[in-house]
Parts: sequence; C-alpha cells; structure tokens
Amino acid sequence: MSRRFTVTSLPAAGPARTPDAESRRHSVADPRRLPGEDAKGDGNPKESSPFINSTDTEKGKEYDGKNMALFEEEMDTSPMVSSLLSGLANYTNLPQGSREHEEAENNEGGKKKPVQAPRMGTFMGVYLPCLQNIFGVILFLRLTWVVGIAGIMEAFCMVFICCSCTMLTAISMSAIATNGVVPAGGSYYMISRSLGPEFGGAVGLCFYLGTTFAGAMYILGTIEILLAYLFPAMAIFKAEDASGEAAAMLNNMRVYGTCVLTCMATVVFVGVKYVNKFALVFLGCVILSILAIYAGVIKSAFDPPNFPICLLGNRTLSRHGFDVCAKLAWEGNETVTTRLWGLFCSSRFLNATCDEYFTRNNVTEIQGIPGAASGLIKENLWSSYLTKGVIVERRGMPSVGLADGTPVDMDHPYVFSDMTSYFTLLVGIYFPSVTGIMAGSNRSGDLRDAQKSIPTGTILAIATTSAVYISSVVLFGACIEGVVLRDKFGEAVNGNLVVGTLAWPSPWVIVIGSFFSTCGAGLQSLTGAPRLLQAISRDGIVPFLQVFGHGKANGEPTWALLLTACICEIGILIASLDEVAPILSMFFLMCYMFVNLACAVQTLLRTPNWRPRFRYYHWTLSFLGMSLCLALMFICSWYYALVAMLIAGLIYKYIEYRGAEKEWGDGIRGLSLSAARYALLRLEEGPPHTKNWRPQLLVLVRVDQDQNVVHPQLLSLTSQLKAGKGLTIVGSVLEGTFLDNHPQAQRAEESIRRLMEAEKVKGFCQVVISSNLRDGVSHLIQSGGLGGLQHNTVLVGWPRNWRQKEDHQTWRNFIELVRETTAGHLALLVTKNVAMFPGNPERFSEGSIDVWWIVHDGGMLMLLPFLLRHHKVWRKCKMRIFTVAQMDDNSIQMKKDLTTFLYHLRITAEVEVVEMHESDISAYTYEKTLVMEQRSQILKQMHLTKNEREREIQSITDESRGSIRRKNPANTRLRLNVPEETAGDSEEKPEEEVQLIHDQSAPSCPSSSPSPGEGPEGEGEVDPEKVHLTWTKDKSVAEKNKGPSPVSSEGIKDFFSMKPNQSNVRRMHTAVRLNEVIVKKSRDAKLVLLNMPGPPRNRNGDENYMEFLEVLTEHLDRVMLVRGGGREVITIYS
Repeated sequence: MSRRFTVTSLPAAGPARTPDAESRRHSVADPRRLPGEDAKGDGNPKESSPFINSTDTEKGKEYDGKNMALFEEEMDTSPMVSSLLSGLANYTNLPQGSREHEEAENNEGGKKKPVQAPRMGTFMGVYLPCLQNIFGVILFLRLTWVVGIAGIMEAFCMVFICCSCTMLTAISMSAIATNGVVPAGGSYYMISRSLGPEFGGAVGLCFYLGTTFAGAMYILGTIEILLAYLFPAMAIFKAEDASGEAAAMLNNMRVYGTCVLTCMATVVFVGVKYVNKFALVFLGCVILSILAIYAGVIKSAFDPPNFPICLLGNRTLSRHGFDVCAKLAWEGNETVTTRLWGLFCSSRFLNATCDEYFTRNNVTEIQGIPGAASGLIKENLWSSYLTKGVIVERRGMPSVGLADGTPVDMDHPYVFSDMTSYFTLLVGIYFPSVTGIMAGSNRSGDLRDAQKSIPTGTILAIATTSAVYISSVVLFGACIEGVVLRDKFGEAVNGNLVVGTLAWPSPWVIVIGSFFSTCGAGLQSLTGAPRLLQAISRDGIVPFLQVFGHGKANGEPTWALLLTACICEIGILIASLDEVAPILSMFFLMCYMFVNLACAVQTLLRTPNWRPRFRYYHWTLSFLGMSLCLALMFICSWYYALVAMLIAGLIYKYIEYRGAEKEWGDGIRGLSLSAARYALLRLEEGPPHTKNWRPQLLVLVRVDQDQNVVHPQLLSLTSQLKAGKGLTIVGSVLEGTFLDNHPQAQRAEESIRRLMEAEKVKGFCQVVISSNLRDGVSHLIQSGGLGGLQHNTVLVGWPRNWRQKEDHQTWRNFIELVRETTAGHLALLVTKNVAMFPGNPERFSEGSIDVWWIVHDGGMLMLLPFLLRHHKVWRKCKMRIFTVAQMDDNSIQMKKDLTTFLYHLRITAEVEVVEMHESDISAYTYEKTLVMEQRSQILKQMHLTKNEREREIQSITDESRGSIRRKNPANTRLRLNVPEETAGDSEEKPEEEVQLIHDQSAPSCPSSSPSPGEGPEGEGEVDPEKVHLTWTKDKSVAEKNKGPSPVSSEGIKDFFSMKPNQSNVRRMHTAVRLNEVIVKKSRDAKLVLLNMPGPPRNRNGDENYMEFLEVLTEHLDRVMLVRGGGREVITIYS
C-alpha cells in the first residue's frame, strides 16, 4: 500500500513590509539643469549625458516594492522612467551666457530673482529681429543707384538670385535648427555641431569677421548720411577743387567713423541692455521709412513731387553751384547771365569765352520724379554701366558732341561717376542687404518654441524683405528718372537722398529714419560679434583665441569687444562703403555655403540623430543653395573669394593638425592607406559623441552540420536595422580545434557571406573555432572589430529549447553572454521567436511597434524603432511608447513630461502611461515560483538519466502551463520518482501525496501588504489551489536500480517542506504582472521592445532568471529584449 501525506505551506512570518513613500521622492538640485549635467563628456555641459550613471544617493530606493522587483538589479546604473521625466520637466533651454548675464544684472542685495521661462513668440522673437537685420543701409543709400546702373531687368535678376540664395539657406538652417535644442550660438553652433570643430571654427570665425565688417559698413553708412544729407557743414576736410572732393570725403569718413565707433563700443561696454531697449525704436524707423516710400509711390501716380533736374545737352548738372537752370535770364528789359553761365565761362559778360560743349548745347529742365504713371519704366529697363570719371548722361536727349579725346574739365558742375561699375561689382555691393537671416537662430534660447518659431519667422521675414526689394526695384525704375537713379549722392536734386525724393510726406522722413536704422544696425553688430567670438573662444578649438573668452563678472565679453572694435576700425579706415560691402559679402556667403553643406551632408548620411521637425527640405535644395553661394562669391569678387577661402582653409588646417604629425604616402594606394589609418586612429581617440552613435552590430548566428545559418531571419532584422550604415560583424562559433575544423570554418564563412549578400547586409564575417561555445562567443565579443571600429551592440537569438538541453549548458552560456556584454559596456538585443520576424520582401501595411520603457538605459528603446521605421518593412507601422507608473507617481504628469521629451527628441509616437498599483502576490504567482524552485532543486538532488529528466521536466512544464491557462487553477498533480531508502527494503511503501496549499488572503512574503477591504474572516480560509506530488513504489524500485546515489524519504520531506525564496516571489510577481499588462495592450503589435532585466548577481539563481524572462514574454509573437550599454545613445540637442 502506498502512503499519502499532505504538506501545507504556512504564511511567511514577520510583519508585512509597506513601501516607504518618502523613498520615492526625487529631488532636483537645480531646476534649470538636467540631472548629471556636470558629468564629464565632450567638454560641452549642455551636451553631457544626464541620464546614465547618475550619482543620486536616493535612487536605489525607487525600486522598493513588488511591482518592479525584476529590475532591481538595474538600480545602480539606470533610473526609473518616472524619475527621468521628473528631471526633464524642470529643464529649460536658456542659453548659459544670457542666463549668467541676467542673473548678474538682477542680483541686488544678494537675492537672485527667478529667471523667467522663455516667452518670445515667432513674431517678436524671430520675424521682427530678422526684418531689422535684413533691412539696412544698402536699401536707403545704394538700391536706387544699383537700379539706375543695372537697369530694372538686371537688377531684378540680381535681387532674385540673392534672395533665392538666402531663402535656400534659410530652409537648410531651419532643418538644422529644428534638429534638436540649439543653444544661442547661431550658425557657428549649427555648423560646428554638424560638420565638426574644424569646419565650425573656420566658418565661425568667417561669420564673426563678416559681422564685424558689417558693423563697419553700418557706421560708414551713418557717417555718409550725416555728412552728405544732414549736416554737410560738419566736414573737417574740404576740397580745394572738384577733383579732391572724393579724397576729402574719405578722410572725413575715417575721422567721424572712428569717433562713432568709439561711442558705440562704449555704449555696448556699459550695458547691452540699453541696446536691446532701443532695438524696437530702430526697427520702427526702418518700417516707417519703407512705408513712406510706398506712400510716395502711390502719390506720384497722380501728383508727382517737384524735383527738377538740369541738363546741358544730355549731361546732368549738379545743383550745388547754381539756382536757375538757364544760361541767360531776363531782369526787367535786359538780358543777364546766370550763375550757371559763370561756371562754364571765363566771366559773367555775354562776350566771355565759354566751354565749347556749353556753347553748342542748350540747357533743359526735366522732372526728376515723373511718377508711376509716366511710362518711364521702359527707359529704365536696361543697364547703363559707367566708368570712373564719366559724366552721367540721359539717353535719348539731343546733344552736340565734341571731338573724341577732348578732355572734360572736372571743375565743371557735372554729375560724375565716382567708380567703374559692372554687374559683379553691383552684386557684391547689394548682397549685404539680404544678410541678417541668422537673427532668429541667435535668439533660440529666448523663444517659447524655437523649433516652430525659427523656420516660420525666418522664412516669412525673407519672403517679406524679398517682396519689398523686388517691388522697390520695379517701383524705383517706374517713378524716378534714370539720370537721378545713376546719381549716387543726389547732386542733381539739390543734394537730397535719392530715395528720399520719392518719399511722402517729406524726404526728411527717409533721411532721419535711415540714420537711426543704420545706427541701430551698427550697435547690433557690435553687440553680436563679440558674443560669437566669445562662444568660439570658450569652445577651446582655437587656442590663441582663448583669452577672448573672458569678460566681466556678468559675462559681458570685454576682450572680445576690444578685438571687434579693432577689426571694425580696419573697415572704417577703408572708408568706402562700396569697398567694404564686398568684403563682408564674402564672409557671409561662405557661412551660408557651409550651412547648406551641413544640411546636405546630414541628409545624405541619414544619421540616426538627423530628425528635423522642419520637413520641407531636401538635399538637392541644400546643394543648390551651396552652389549658388559659391558662385556668388566668385561673381562678387574672385580675389576676395580666394582670400576668404584661404583664411578659412588655414584656420581649418590649424584646428585639424595642431600638434599632429603629417602623414606622407606614395601614389593612390599610399593615400588610401593613409586615409584609412588616419580614420581608424581618429576613432581611437575616444568614444563617439551621442549624436554620432549608431548600433554597430555583432550578430551571433548558429550554423548546422552543413554550415548553413539556422536562423536567417536574424540577418534580415540586421538589414532592416542598419540599412547599410555603420559596422556589422556576423560571427559564429564552431566547436573543435583549428587544425581539424578549418575547412568547415571556411565553408561556414562562405555560407554566411552568401546569406549576407542575399539579405543586403554590408559588413564582415568572422567564424571562430574554439574548444567550447562559451569561450568562442567570449572571444568574439572581446576581439571583434579593429581599433576604434568596434561593435557596440550584440544581437543574438533567444535559446528556444533551453529547458530540454543536456547539462543546462545552453542557458548557462546565454546568461554568461548577458553578463559579458554588461561588463564590456555593450548593448544587447535578444530576439525571441525570431522565426516569426519578417523577411525583407515582406511589408507591414499597418500595425504598431510597441516600446515598453520600464527603466532608462540610454535611449536604445527609443532609437531602435526609429531606425526600423526607416526600412520599407516597418515604414507604415506607428510607434507606441508605454511606461509604467508606480503608486506614488503622477501618471498624468508623467504622460505630459514624456510627450515633451519625445517632442525634443523629434520622435513621433503615441504615449500611454500604464498604472501598476501595489497589490498582493497571487497564489498563482506563489505556485509558479514554488514549481520553478522545485524543478531546480529536484534536478540538483536527484541523478536522473537523460530520458527520465526530460520526461519529468516536461511533466512539470505541462502542469505549469496548465496553471497559466487557468489563472485560477485547480489541484495540480506532479508525479516524481523517489528511490527506496535502502536496497534491502522489500516492503511495499504507500504512495505519498504532497499537497501544497496556499492561502491567497494572507501575506505570502515580507514585502506584500494586505489588500484593501480584507476582513479578518478571510484569514482562515483555505484556497482549493493545491499541488499534489504522488510517489509510487514501482518508480522508486526502478530508480533505485539506476540511480547512483539514492535519496532518503526524510530528504524528500525536507525538500517539500521548503518555502519559496521571497526575492524570487517578488521577481515572479513583477514578471506575471508586467506580462499581463503587456499582453493586454500589445497582443496585436507587430513588434514589442522591452527592457531586459539583468541577471542576478548570485549565480545560484541563474536557472530562475531564464524562467522569469519566459514568463515576462509569454503569449507575445515578436519580442526584442533590449539592454543598454551604459551610455546615452540619443540626445535632444542638435
């Protein structure tokens, strides 16, 4: 007879542990700084990796409780998502320089006023500053002259080309500026972070020089307005004759320009806030002047202003020396000569000797502003280029010429051309009028939503200014006489500003408005240029400029301002606005060219970090903009272009090669080897920046006896993940010795290469022969790659039949692989059910990629779906992100913070926060844990044969799966073979039945707490959920004859009286609860990505770890378990 006995499990002793709410608090030291911002990275505190390896002393407490017990091994390196989002919610992207300056200005009595969050919108923050910077001195002082010289058609083409150049640059700049958070640094920051420090330093300094010379140009424009139109009597140097007027004017410009530069630099030094306060006033002057021009155009159509001009023959006369446009005048009844006669004749008498041309031609007077309805546009369509010293003549007027070679007396009151003009020169002079498009990106730190405001405001500002410029070209040609347009300084209209003669109600509106606008533009240039130099100096890429990174206590760049004023003085000493304009055109064009190049390169390389929110860009537009900038550089001045490129090239080489040895090679092969060696050595210098990080894969595949890959879907997934970019190494291990198995290794390599070619995987193949698989995989992980070109991610398939494998070596190898990747700081991707993954020919027309973000381990979970969706297989799948909220978390705030975080990452995804409250550990979980531990212990204590072991394992597995299906299981019976106590005992022993009864209402472990509403009457109830283990004599006798070491009945009794480990219960509870939630939310997902918990530090629980992962991923079709490599792989910065 068999004996039956029942063992009932008792509730765990000790009080139930309740989670401490205080332990989940997450303090943030500085609300304006991301956690860990002071960590050492690439030298830029704004781009440090703030999430990995946090040193918060309280973060270990975040894992208290049962819900996340499975991830408690990650607490040393990875924060919970809720605490990560809490840190991000308190982050602002105020630029460091402006923040320091504002704090220093506002500190009174040792109390800091709180820094307000950026609140500037598109209109005030981008649109108006761009308008102020684009409209300037050229519009008021030179545009009429450009139209008169080039004609309406060529001037229109010139304006259209320049405006197209800036519009294409703005499109490229918008893409770069919306590719993450751009701190205040403008084009320098964008180029240096997109093309590297060499290009960034070279172009940044060129942009600085351009901004500095722009300040000189604005100051020269201010002095020209002052001396030519406001107060001509203020001139210090006066010419003795007409030929010396130009030189005297230049000297006056130098003297007054130096004085104005000193005054402006002093204002900027005393306080930049005064400049910013008057910026709106200066902008108002510009807008008022432009409106006055349009009003004058409208009025001229029906009531033209009276500005007569005097012509001698077809030659234009200057009004400075006479008042009446006639040779003779009637006074009473007699004829007298006029002042004009005295200018051309030797005396005022009628018999005086006069200039031959004066004698032969008549004097006529015509209107300088005929008006828009006069039909004048036809006469001004075509160009009239002049050489220096030539008299400005009106086309179509009758004139009696002189013999060729007859000299012209420069003292006669003609309007002379002061310089030789041609189309390319005019382009160089005009182009500065379309610069200033970077004003919005320079203010990105002050914008409420920079990624929306910068593209919209900049493009609208360029569209507005382009419309004004193009309409001005047409309207000037339609309203103003051609000789007046070609009169640069308005000598024919009584010394008035030419554009002012068209304005309504008075020319003084334009004169005063243009004076203040040029003053404001000069102050803005002297404010912005030193800060740009300070940013370059603080980056430390140009060593000899580091001294200019220092300044006053409030952050003002004192030394940079001094250098800027000195360079600006060089432009002042040139003294000619027409000579300075092409110089700054070169530097701005070079800057714009590299902005377009940066966008084109980023688009063509398709780096994972290239995710601009501005979608209306294309690499062809950027390439066209780059080509247009380069062409305009050589059109304006080929020698200036070469000098500018030489300066940029020298700076580039200095930054690149300082302290580095030159490498010489011979021939093309030597050059190729040198380039490859140089690239590998550069990769050795340090880990890649977060923006350049992409998964460099080591794919571990298994081959069968015929050396064919067992799971080709792994390579299909690799192709979908990599898209031919970056490094891919496909590795495999053969057991044996190298001497014996070398042919098989070669066949395996050929097979893998064929499969890689079929799956379009670009990379390398490596087959290792080792005495055992464990060592071979370890060698691959350690030695794969060359120098800095090494893998950072391991892709491997899940060991599907790990329960049935002999000696448990399969799952032991897998766990050791997990530990080695963690120790080597490598990311790990584990695909479960890899046979169900799609091949490259397949297409998903709908569905989702679900990301279950439990702990933040560097952003791998965010990056992988983004990379997969670039492939046509996954392109139509939407991305959904789920994260888990604990009892003390605010799920609504978590969702809001996560949405904001994804917005800054430029990733489009649906967000859902799943609430997992504290709950009792169910009897099902308790039973599942106990069965798992019993199976492990049975296999350790009983020496079964292979067939018996597999049968018993299968029996336990079937019972376990039955429990899972039932969820409210009935009595479960496990039959195990127990040998006799002694060989001589022939007595029939009764069958022993062991029942494990669990009280579902009582606390099962110290960490569990009573459920709400639990009554005292429920404590004594016994749930019918039981596990029966039946022992039969026949099995025992058979096992006695086979087993080498029998096990006593007392040992069996001790074995079944054990209680499950409480840590295992909590981990199983996490796995069961998470699996329930994941299956409920993501059962129909095309792919589920999930944080992979780390293996236990105690190796005794390795077999339980595999069971936890099985339970965690049960009932899911395609699963990818992800472990980060201990570093950030995704960033919000540009």
